[in-house]
Amino acid sequence: MQALQQKASEWSGVAASDAFAIDETNLFETLGGLQPFIDLSTNFYNRVYDDEEEWFRSIFANSKKEDAIRNQYEFLVQRMGGPPLYSQRKGHPALIGRHRPFPVTHQAAERWLHHMQQALDSMSSIDPDSKIKMMNFFRHTAFFLVAGNQMTRQDLGATCNK
Repeated sequence: MQALQQKASEWSGVAASDAFAIDETNLFETLGGLQPFIDLSTNFYNRVYDDEEEWFRSIFANSKKEDAIRNQYEFLVQRMGGPPLYSQRKGHPALIGRHRPFPVTHQAAERWLHHMQQALDSMSSIDPDSKIKMMNFFRHTAFFLVAGNQMTRQDLGATCNK
């Protein structure tokens, strides 16, 4: 796990201490509860499902947008200091395992982050400091998943491309 965190920091350009600055404050309380997370996830997935790149949209083709929105906001609420909505409904987040079926590549991570940055930028209900903390967490986590995906594929004997 430590090696994956190191790869995530290297590839994302975000130190683990910056990525986990979200743990130094309760963003759920800071942002006023559930609604900002619902709004962010809705905005984000509207962008994802409308992406002009077919290769990127295809990653999400087998997921209903409403389910993706709910999974994301429940995870974010739980991870950022709120009630454990995600775990109560789905069990441990197990991010690498849950993302195993998807092609989590550098290119996909950057495209995901592009949409998340746009979604965050559009949210006037989220203060600038919280946006920075959240984006550092998202950037590091996206590349943590890339590293986990590559490790999983290597374990399965598949070739992995950067």
